[in-house]
Amino acid sequence: MLIRKLKILYYQYSFWFVVSAVSVVLLVLSVVGLLTMDSFFAQQQVATLPLETLKMIAWSILSALFFAKILYSGRMMTSSRNPRIKASDIQVRMDDVIGLKEAKREAMEVVALIKDHAKLRRMGGRAIRGILMEGPPGCGKTYLAKAIAREANVPFYSLSGSDFVEVFVGVGASRVRTLFQIARNQAYISGAAIIFIDELDAVGRARSFSFMGGQEHDSTLNQLLVNMDGLADEKGGNVIVIGATNAAESTLDPALLRPGRFDRKIMISRPKLSDREELFRYYLRKIKFDASLDIPRLARKTVRKTPADIQNIVQEGALVAMRDMRDEVTYKDISEAIERVDLGQQTHLDLTPGEKERVAFHETGHLMVLYTQHPTDDVFKASIKTRGGALGVVYHNPREELYTRTRDEIYADIKTALAGFVAEKIKYGNTSTGACSDFSNAMAIASDMVWEYGMSTNGFIGDYTVLLKNPGRGGESRISDSLKDHLNSESEKIMQQAAKDVEAFLKKEWKLVEVFARELLEKSELDYDEIETTFKAHGKERVTS
Repeated sequence: MLIRKLKILYYQYSFWFVVSAVSVVLLVLSVVGLLTMDSFFAQQQVATLPLETLKMIAWSILSALFFAKILYSGRMMTSSRNPRIKASDIQVRMDDVIGLKEAKREAMEVVALIKDHAKLRRMGGRAIRGILMEGPPGCGKTYLAKAIAREANVPFYSLSGSDFVEVFVGVGASRVRTLFQIARNQAYISGAAIIFIDELDAVGRARSFSFMGGQEHDSTLNQLLVNMDGLADEKGGNVIVIGATNAAESTLDPALLRPGRFDRKIMISRPKLSDREELFRYYLRKIKFDASLDIPRLARKTVRKTPADIQNIVQEGALVAMRDMRDEVTYKDISEAIERVDLGQQTHLDLTPGEKERVAFHETGHLMVLYTQHPTDDVFKASIKTRGGALGVVYHNPREELYTRTRDEIYADIKTALAGFVAEKIKYGNTSTGACSDFSNAMAIASDMVWEYGMSTNGFIGDYTVLLKNPGRGGESRISDSLKDHLNSESEKIMQQAAKDVEAFLKKEWKLVEVFARELLEKSELDYDEIETTFKAHGKERVTS
């Protein structure tokens, strides 16, 4: 026990131990040099001994500090910043992590294993060595890693994968060795330590095994693999590596993913509806907002948004309110912030009256089909204000997260995309270039229906893209030109049928089309409430799946 305490003391104050030791050695050498002088010179030196002693002490300390600085410059810093974060300085607890119930449950199991690793070893088990967090950017991987370190109350080292990447061969591997040595020392003191590597794919992507280029990356990854294999300290220390990546798992080196390195995989997904409501409430509490603000509607409007997106939207909403000289953030401010994030900043183009009218009818076509014929999407706004490269937009989102889709739902996407083109054709007898992006979207969907989803009307079943991705021997195509022509012909049939269906519907409801087009020309934008009021006034209900 005494030896362990002395080691801990050395690990904590090793820098000053080195300074003291070097100072003592230099003083001893000075005294020895003094004693070996001739008697005459020795007497002269003794006369000035107090002053010389002070000079020797000062010189010894400065020399020792310089020596220790050089010695520890590579050991104390693995990059341009200190990666060490004290657990007590981390303000994130597991209760602060919103949503992610399954991920939090896995994380708490990891915390329990970190705290009870000694008991686990007595039972014959092996301490956990690595956790891989996978998920889209901005979903809380770093946040959850901090919560694990705070709950486990162990030293926490946070770095990015790019911190290990250097031009010079050997530097990255050296940084890995240094980092793990420091972490092992702290694990010996505290029982465990956590190394968090964000953007793990920067250092952990699959090795090239080539003789030209990539040597630095490969040597860095090899060093990481070696250190992760021998992390458990036989005397009780344990270093846990938490890696976070939003890249596909297939891009990482297989050796990095095997059991014994990354033992656990935690999936971090985008928040669902209830989690988004909670996130909005959490971030809105930090600002002044209108008490009547419809948070559930905001949550429905932000399908597929990450926690980072929602935080950014709330902050943008506060900036909009401040710009308009108001003290509280309203629903309109948050809506404008969402549109800014998704569609870009509003621009001002001088459209001619004819162009503006054409855009109004084009967007009305999209609006009519979306509201009355799309089974899964809600319409939140129609606008003929220019944003980015778009002259107008109908803003819509799915009512809920969808993990599978039927043919009718996908076919509704095609009809929605073509509705603007059809509306222009009915109104003017000709069309404009404004339908270009709509065509790209519709054709891609129709092609996927036939080539991948087996949703053609002519009996083609299977994912034919596999044959394109995997050519036969010699590189020859596994799919014939005649089959390609048949599949493309099926895609075109779906497009033609969708256009006919939309044309029949819009002609039948043309009076309502003109009502919405006039409203857009008058107001430039229509919100959900205005859209719903107009539809209900004409006896139209929103379609549901």
